[in-house]
Amino acid sequence: MNVKLDCASFFNALTSQGVGYFTGVPDSLLKEFCAYVQDHAAGGRHIIAANEGAAVALACGHHLATRGIGLVYMQNSGLGNAVNPLTSLTSPLVYGIPLLLLVGWRGEPGVPDEPQHRQMGEITEAMLSTLGVAHSILPADDLEAAECLNAAVRHCTAENRPYALLVKAGTFAPYESRAHVEASFSLTREAAVCAVVDSLTEHDVVVSTTGKTSRELYEYRVSKGHDLSRDFLTVGSMGHASQIALGIAGARPEREVYCIDGDGSTIMHMGSMAIVGTHGPRNFRHVIINNGAHDSVGAQPTVGFQMDLPAVAVACGYRYAMCASTIDQIGQHMRTLTACDGPVLLEIKARTGSRADLGRPQSTPEQNKFAFMDFLNA
Repeated sequence: MNVKLDCASFFNALTSQGVGYFTGVPDSLLKEFCAYVQDHAAGGRHIIAANEGAAVALACGHHLATRGIGLVYMQNSGLGNAVNPLTSLTSPLVYGIPLLLLVGWRGEPGVPDEPQHRQMGEITEAMLSTLGVAHSILPADDLEAAECLNAAVRHCTAENRPYALLVKAGTFAPYESRAHVEASFSLTREAAVCAVVDSLTEHDVVVSTTGKTSRELYEYRVSKGHDLSRDFLTVGSMGHASQIALGIAGARPEREVYCIDGDGSTIMHMGSMAIVGTHGPRNFRHVIINNGAHDSVGAQPTVGFQMDLPAVAVACGYRYAMCASTIDQIGQHMRTLTACDGPVLLEIKARTGSRADLGRPQSTPEQNKFAFMDFLNA
């Protein structure tokens, strides 16, 4: 029988060890546990952070105020964002702050996964060791997991340093969250992507953010028989699509460059909007599809619906910003977007969800790169 770790059992084991503060960035391998935390953590004791480094800082702030140990959850790719606070804040050579890391192990050696997870998967354990973070693999058995957790808490308390629990695919038992992102918008992200593409010319350049947005863009291009080399399909590197697009726009001022972004990725590195606004070329067009959720990894909520993204863009120096929530509004605003000097922004509000049969690009990232470079230089 395939043993699965019960979310309630693990959550109760954490709280019994005095771990009652939770923060992080959602991951598909942790989505069941993250959903349970969202439903059961005490008020003010759970924050979905902008990025993983910020989550480490949140847990440190909690420890400074309470002496308690926080749990920071993330995909192993997020260790890249967390390196700085893990080496300059939590380290015993600096402040010596204990916390638990719950890390989804994407790209685990020997387990098939997407290209963007392979290198980090191979180096995850070595990276933790280099950072001075002891770690173990979280067992799927409830009792064994409780024992592993007990040892982890003892270690980080005694050593005043972080300890990581690596989570393999399929560790947690299914859990259906009681909380859902409430959105009255009828528009899907895929429909929004299609409407944006329909407004572009064959010479326009597209950089799409990681996750299902790029997959939907690819499938629509295929269905329409479009030239696939027009698009740079970002895999991994969450939050950096706008800066890839900005680099392209500056180097190719004769081409219109569109960044199709998401709310979670925009929020993760929102300071990039200030760089776009200050230095953005006139050919830069930023489209953010906001469904208020980390939709590609479990639909945990973002603060996308609690903020005014067009106002943020204008405050950062974008020349014009607008918002749409219907196909007709997208068409109208895209005409305005293409007529204005950039940098300009269009926020599209949509609901969560995607097709169950959504496929993946058939080309490799490297093939996409070379085809895209040839298109840019044609």
